[in-house]
Amino acid sequence: MSFHASAEDIRVDDGYMLRARLRNADGELVDAEMDLNQFIGNENGSFEWGGVNFSHSAEGISFSLEGDDSVPILRAGLKDVEGNVQWRDLNLAERIGNNDGSFEFI
Repeated sequence: MSFHASAEDIRVDDGYMLRARLRNADGELVDAEMDLNQFIGNENGSFEWGGVNFSHSAEGISFSLEGDDSVPILRAGLKDVEGNVQWRDLNLAERIGNNDGSFEFI
């Protein structure tokens, strides 16, 4: 299950730390966090799932919940191999789920 459908107070702190209150199997909200730098990289100016340390070569990192479904979108200017900044966005719901109140990389 995508995490945002069963979460409250979703935010990204310090540009890379995803935090929220996630529902567990008992329906209780529990605090959860995930270091996005462990799962997202920068591949020549584009976000890369399965990479690492995207924030080390990014600027202007922002996060917002967008649209009627409150889709969790991460945005940043990512440097390519020539040092140019490429503005990109990433839907965190594509690969991050909620496993009994904990974030899970899918």
